[in-house]
Amino acid sequence: MICSSRRILPEEVVDHYEDLDRIYREVWGEHVHHGLWRTGREPAAEAVEQLVELVAAEAGVGAGTAAVDIGCGYGATARQLVARHGARVTGLTITPAQYHHAVAASPGDNPRYLLRDWLANDLPDAAFDAAYAIESTEHMEDKRRAFAEAFRVLRPGGRLAVCAWTAADPSKRWQERHLLEPICREGRLPGMGTEADYRNLLAGAGFAVEGATDVSRQVRRTWGICARRAVAKVFSDRQARAYLLSAASRHRVFLLTVGRIWMAYRTGAMRYLVWRARKPG
Repeated sequence: MICSSRRILPEEVVDHYEDLDRIYREVWGEHVHHGLWRTGREPAAEAVEQLVELVAAEAGVGAGTAAVDIGCGYGATARQLVARHGARVTGLTITPAQYHHAVAASPGDNPRYLLRDWLANDLPDAAFDAAYAIESTEHMEDKRRAFAEAFRVLRPGGRLAVCAWTAADPSKRWQERHLLEPICREGRLPGMGTEADYRNLLAGAGFAVEGATDVSRQVRRTWGICARRAVAKVFSDRQARAYLLSAASRHRVFLLTVGRIWMAYRTGAMRYLVWRARKPG
């Protein structure tokens, strides 16, 4: 496990997404996760939806499936699963800006959104057929508890899909020092696990681990696009430029982190795995 050199508290994760709310939405969109390029020719908007479809397949989401979105962001994934698959989705986020945007974008009661920490989710036992976490477990310090909660809320036979930023194992010292640890600290990730870490965490929670698909090459284009869009935004948008230049901007360092993440993928220091697991029963 690659850990931040200082402890990252949940309120710092909230502050990260609150402070960068406008930039996230205007630079990348409502899907606050990687895109998945199957042919390499898809536009970014299609690529992010393709990642959601992969998650839907791995989690076994279909018509009438009761699914829980662990870290739902702006709710775009939940809305896609409702619209295309007929699922019934409950999404949780700890960020007020994301929660209010999701609620405003989703009239009705499906998806249902909760402004709530997954580690204290207060959901009933065995209430869901499927659970998925797209790039959210990285923000949780107690990953063991995160997967224990997923196990608890799933019915016997329920499926879990997890998309995770993953550290290479082994990683080189310079990669840890200049890429992986700063990515954790600047991106407000308490820790970035290896493939073995995640396998052990899932199995330790009681899951039957069915596999992990490495899609690093198919997703890494995300960060080149983000970097180009961010630079264009700074030059064309006075408010974005003011944010970058102001010492009061608490998370402006994340613009540097985008470059670190791009380099981490290119050097093999970081991988992107999609896990598939099942609760026995």
